[in-house]
Amino acid sequence: MKLLEINEAKEPAKGLMENTKSKMGAVPNLFKMMANNPSLLKAYTQADETFRNDSGFTSQEQEVVLLSVAIYNGCTYCVAAHSFIAMKQSNVSRDILDALRAQKDLPDAKLDALSKFATSVAKERGYPTEEATRAFKDAGYGDEHIAGVVTGVGMKTMSNYINHIGKTPVDDMFAEFKWEK
Repeated sequence: MKLLEINEAKEPAKGLMENTKSKMGAVPNLFKMMANNPSLLKAYTQADETFRNDSGFTSQEQEVVLLSVAIYNGCTYCVAAHSFIAMKQSNVSRDILDALRAQKDLPDAKLDALSKFATSVAKERGYPTEEATRAFKDAGYGDEHIAGVVTGVGMKTMSNYINHIGKTPVDDMFAEFKWEK
């Protein structure tokens, strides 16, 4: 698959890419790949926006969900990108990030329960284990958060799958966080 530049994209992908460039100074390769079909880029950016604003999770918790799913799915692009976001924008500690990337228990019990639940939702295709669900609820999460995890799993599934199929190269801005499965 081809990475599309702004001038090659159809609306509404073209407008979404222009808006992203004005905010970030560049268009990430993920968006260039998703622009091959405007419905994918629009669906992803809308899911991301509502996940960020309405999921009931802190920015750190959001990155734990997104990284857990990307790691489970083996998406080298998304692990690099969300590691960058986790460290540079969401104040996720290095020990949490390192544990996530190494697929080890997290040093924070609540975040560990969140990570394991998100991974279980993805792995079990919407039928998380009783153990993961119980630990998640015992950690203080409720029904709002269960639905929020489903949103995160859905958006990461879209991005992980297009990255796998398109072999999306990691952007230079995320290079220091490259990850191999």
